[in-house]
Amino acid sequence: MKSLLFLILVIASLTPSLSFAQQLLEGTISDENGTPIPYAKIYVKNSAELRTIADLQGYYEMRLYQGEYFLVITSMGYQNIEAYITIEENTVQKNYQLYPTSIQEIENVDVSTKKTNPGRDIMLEVVKIRDQINPWNYPHTVSGYTKASEKIDRKEKEKKNQKDSEKIDPKGIEDPFAEKRKEDENLTNKMNLVEVDFTRHYGGGNKVKEIRNAYDARGIKRNNLYYTTTVKSNFNFFKNLLHLNDLHQTPVSSPISGPGILSYKYRLVEQYKEGGRYISKIKIIPRNIATTTLKGYIYVIDTLWLVQKLELTMEKGNLLIYDYFSIVQEFDHPGDSLCVLKRQTLNYGVKYKNETSTCTTFTEYTEYNFTPNFPNRFFNNELSVTEKEAYEKDSIFWQDKRVGILTPEEREYIGVNDSIKDYRNRKEYLDSIDASFNKVTALKILWWGVDHRNRAKKTQWTINSLAAFIRPIMIAGPRLAPGFSYFKKWENERFIDSYSEFSIGLLNGDPKGFTDWSYRYSPFHFGTLQGNFSHSFDVIRGYDAITQIYRRDNFIETTEITLGHSYELLNGLYLDTDLSMSERRSLDGYNFLDIDDAFPNNDPTKFDTYQALIFDATLSYTPNQKYMKEPNRKVLLGSRWPTFYLYYEKGIQTVFGSDVNHDYLLGGVMQTFKIGTIGTSSYHIKSGKFLNTKSLKDADQKFHRRSDPIWFSNPLNSFQGLDSTLPSEKIYLEGHFVHHDNGAILNKIPFMKKTRIGLVIGAGALYVPEFNWEHYELLAGLERNFKFSKRRLRIGVYGVLSDGNQISPNVSWKISFAILDNRSLKWNF
Repeated sequence: MKSLLFLILVIASLTPSLSFAQQLLEGTISDENGTPIPYAKIYVKNSAELRTIADLQGYYEMRLYQGEYFLVITSMGYQNIEAYITIEENTVQKNYQLYPTSIQEIENVDVSTKKTNPGRDIMLEVVKIRDQINPWNYPHTVSGYTKASEKIDRKEKEKKNQKDSEKIDPKGIEDPFAEKRKEDENLTNKMNLVEVDFTRHYGGGNKVKEIRNAYDARGIKRNNLYYTTTVKSNFNFFKNLLHLNDLHQTPVSSPISGPGILSYKYRLVEQYKEGGRYISKIKIIPRNIATTTLKGYIYVIDTLWLVQKLELTMEKGNLLIYDYFSIVQEFDHPGDSLCVLKRQTLNYGVKYKNETSTCTTFTEYTEYNFTPNFPNRFFNNELSVTEKEAYEKDSIFWQDKRVGILTPEEREYIGVNDSIKDYRNRKEYLDSIDASFNKVTALKILWWGVDHRNRAKKTQWTINSLAAFIRPIMIAGPRLAPGFSYFKKWENERFIDSYSEFSIGLLNGDPKGFTDWSYRYSPFHFGTLQGNFSHSFDVIRGYDAITQIYRRDNFIETTEITLGHSYELLNGLYLDTDLSMSERRSLDGYNFLDIDDAFPNNDPTKFDTYQALIFDATLSYTPNQKYMKEPNRKVLLGSRWPTFYLYYEKGIQTVFGSDVNHDYLLGGVMQTFKIGTIGTSSYHIKSGKFLNTKSLKDADQKFHRRSDPIWFSNPLNSFQGLDSTLPSEKIYLEGHFVHHDNGAILNKIPFMKKTRIGLVIGAGALYVPEFNWEHYELLAGLERNFKFSKRRLRIGVYGVLSDGNQISPNVSWKISFAILDNRSLKWNF
C-alpha cells in the first residue's frame, strides 16, 4: 500500500502553507524606495532545493526546520544579497531590501559583440534616471480624450435578383430617399466609433480612479475596440513589467528597465536634429522571443536622456484576440525633468474568414497637475465611474473636444450616423428591422428556432426548432419537446429571462415539463430572484463521467418547485440561496428502448417515493475586488486575491412532509495568477463532509467524479485518472494545480514561436479516509489556440500519470476543447 506521506507531499507542493514540524519564515522583498519587488527568489545557500519565490506584492514564505541558515535573495536587475537567519520555535518575520544593479555591472554584461554599441549606451543612461523621469512615480491628475474607431471589411456574396421592394416602407409607401438611406446604412455598418472624455486621478502605487465625464458609442455594442477605459491596462514602459491581462497572456518586459537591458538588444539607427536638440532613434530587438515580446524604436533626447517617443510592436504569439498590436507614445518634458505622456496611438486588428477588422485607439492627455489634493478615502476598489450624464452630452460638447482629431471618413460617419439617428428611432424603421428579424424561414423552423423581437418594448421570444423539438436519445425513450423562451430588458438594466418546455414520451406516453424564470432587480449588486417548477427526470450523480451519467440507475423522476436569490452583500462578498421542495420517484416500471445488446445499460434504482425539502447557501468572498461603476450596473475587473467560498446544505425533515435530514458543509479556495513572464498558474483546494446523515438519500449524496475516457475534463474541478465514483460522507481533502507556460518554455526551442504551441503542466491529489483512498496524478500537455468563427478555440493534447494506493501506476492520453470567454477574456482553466 502506498504511503499516505506521499499524498501529503503532493498536497503540500500545491499549497505551500501546509507544513509539519517546520517553522514559518515570512516577509517582504522591496527596493531601496520600499516598493515591493515581485517574484524575487529566496533560497538557502548551499541548499538550493530550499527555495521560494515572492508573489506579486513581494511577499514570501518559507518553511524551515529550526537551525541557522544563510539566505540568498536575488532578482533580475538588482544586486544579490546574503543574509544570516536563525529559525527557532516561533514564526520569524524578516524583510529584505535589494538595490538596483549598478549601471556599471549591467554595462559589463556580455552582449555577444566586441563592437561598440552606442544604442545600448544611450539606453543605459536612460535607465539611470528612469525613476526620476517616470511620471507615475508622482501623484497627479490628468484630463484625457479617447477616440477608438473600427473599420470593418466584409466579403459578402452578391445578392442576385435584388427586389425593388427594399425601397418601400412597411406600409407599402414608396420612399424616394430609400437609395440614399441604404448607402448611409452601408457606411454605418462598416464602422464603429467610441469617444470618451475623462479625468484620471493617480495617487501613487495602485491608487487609481478614472472619472468618465462623457461617453458616446456609435455602432454595435459588441465590437473589437480596445482601451476605451484607462483602468484595465496601463502602458507604462517605465516599469519592469507591464501587466496587460485583457490583451496579452503574459506580462510584457519593458525595454526601459534594468532587466530590459539584459533582455533586449539596442541598435542606434539614426541621429537627427529637431527643435534644436539631437534625437537618437534606437532599434529594439528581443534577445529571446520566448520571454520578450516587443520590437520597434525608442527616440531619446541626447544629453538629457529623456524619452521623446516610443514605437513598439507586440509579437503575435501571446495576444489574446488580435492578430497584431502596436503602440506609439509621444512625450512632453516640462522642466526637462519628466517624460509626460501627451499622446498615445494604438493600432490593432483581427481577420476572420469573411471579415477584417482594423482598429485605432487614439488618446490625448492634457492639463497635468502634479500637486493634487485628494480627499480621504478617495481611492478604493472603484477604479472608474461613469455617471448617467456622461451619456447625454450633445454634439457641441464633442466638437470642442475633437478639433483636428477626426479623419475625413470618421467625420462623414458621424454626420451620417447623426442624420439617420432620428430615422432609426422611428417606429416605422424599428418595425421594418423587426420584420426582417422576425421573418420565418425554413432554416429557422428546422434548426435555429423561430424568433420574434420587439425593439420598442425590448422584448424577444423564441420557439424551439424541430431539431430541438425531437429528442431521439433520451432516458425512457424518444420524446417530443416544444420549448419557449422569453426575455425583456428595461433601460435601467433590469431584465426578465425565462425558458419553459413541455415534453411527451413516445415510449411511455408520460408528460413532463418545466418553467424557469429569473428577474434581475438590482443590476449593480447582481440581485436576482429565480423561480422554477418542474415535473421531469433528474439524476443522482449530476457530475459524473460521460460513460456513467446516462446509466438508468442514475435517473429518477421528480416534481419540484425551487425559489432562489443571489445578491452581492458587500464588494466581493456574494450570497446565493435556494429553497426547494420536491417529490422523488423511482423509474421502476418505465419502458426503455431495447438496445442493451448494442449499448449495455442497467436497471433503474428502486426506492419508495419520498419528499425532500432542501435549503442551500453559498457564501463567496474575493478580497479587494476591483470594479467599474456604470449608471445602472457594475463591471468587475478581478482581484489579485484568491476567492474563498463556503457551501452549506440542509435537508429539513417533517416540514411539508419532508423525509430528508442531513447537513453538509464544503469549503474551498481558488485563484488564477501570473508568475512573471513564465506563465499563468491556477489552483483549487477544497474539503467537505456531512455533519449529519440521519436521513441521507442517494440524490443528496456527494460524489468524487470518475474520470472520462479520452476527454480531458476541467483539471481544477476533476481528475483525469480516477477510475471510481466515490460517495464520501466523511471529511476529504482535494487539491488541483495547473500552469500554462504561454510559450515561455517552448518558445526557447528554435522555430517553436511560430507554431504558437504552449506547454501546460499540473498535478492533483485526493484523500478520502473513509475508503482509505489516495489518488495523485501529474499531467503535461501541449495546447494551441485557433480562430473559430469569431471566437478563440483552444485544443489540447495531454498525457496523465496516475497513481494511488488503490491502483497501479498508469498513463492515459486525453484531448480537450475550450472556448475563450469574450467578456472575461479567460479560459475555463
